Amino acid sequence: MEIKKVIKLTPNQVKDFVSAATKCDFDVDVSYNRFTVDAKSILGVFGLNFDCPLTVRYRGFNKEFENYLSEHAAAC
Repeated sequence: MEIKKVIKLTPNQVKDFVSAATKCDFDVDVSYNRFTVDAKSILGVFGLNFDCPLTVRYRGFNKEFENYLSEHAAAC
């Protein structure tokens, strides 16, 4: 089952986000509008618009990643 979470990031938080995603042993995608990139790609994530909430999609569980996403959850 795919899990979808909405988060808000600043450019200064990208390195930590990518680091958290890289520790997952499953694919993690992050998207804004119709642009989707691999969350484990720092260049890909930097290409997104940080003015708007980002959607994170994945299939798996990693407690540290879940905690990170909870800290950056965006109100919808």
